[in-house]
Amino acid sequence: MVSLWENWRRGVGMSRRGPKFDTVGGPSTYAMELTKRHPELSLTKQGADTGSMQVNLSWRMRSSDLESVGRGTGGSLRHPLRAFKPTVVQAHTQGVVNVDLDLACMYELMDGSKGVVQPLGNFLGDWNAPPYVKLTGDDRFGSPSGETLYVNLDHRDEIKRLLFFVYIYDGTPAFDRTHAVLTLIPSNGPHVEVGLDERAPQARSCAVLLMENVKGELRVRREVRYVYGFQAELDRLYGWGLQWGRAYKSQKV
Repeated sequence: MVSLWENWRRGVGMSRRGPKFDTVGGPSTYAMELTKRHPELSLTKQGADTGSMQVNLSWRMRSSDLESVGRGTGGSLRHPLRAFKPTVVQAHTQGVVNVDLDLACMYELMDGSKGVVQPLGNFLGDWNAPPYVKLTGDDRFGSPSGETLYVNLDHRDEIKRLLFFVYIYDGTPAFDRTHAVLTLIPSNGPHVEVGLDERAPQARSCAVLLMENVKGELRVRREVRYVYGFQAELDRLYGWGLQWGRAYKSQKV
């Protein structure tokens, strides 16, 4: 019979030899999660720097911790830990703060050209021509499919850096009331996930992930930096040097 001490030693040994990055899901949905402790990853070393890469933003709204206290069967006195577990609801549920998250990308190419791909102003990018980044769709309700950017990594040598960011176009600033995840889905290699799980009341924008071409090696780094303004503030933070003006989304019918 294996003793408790041997089990403990075996567990410690496995943790020391374990993967550097936190993993999410089973073999069919294997993903690497970029965290504060392990914020960077080489796509090139993972063999994930060619072909089509999806950058997907998905989210759900959740009520505040205070709203969940005492609600449901049993109440917080019978189940005290429920007071610290927010209740997840759909983004368009009545009675819950409505937030419209948008996925966007600032780009800088090797030839010095810069710009943005975003729903505002209908800057949807291009797949076969610069900037080799294309936005499809605009999800205003946090559906399971979310919003997706496509990056043509067959032109990776022409890309200097890409900053993927999220902003709240309409509704109450409430990043702390959403459960949002940005996922990189390359043609080869594991998925890469970044969770927007930090409390940032009143923040309207968040720089989530920076992709850079460093001497031919494509690297990604978790940022998760919240700001209280919009694109212009993120621009100043990362030194993009673009000129910004007001823009609006077209009305959907």
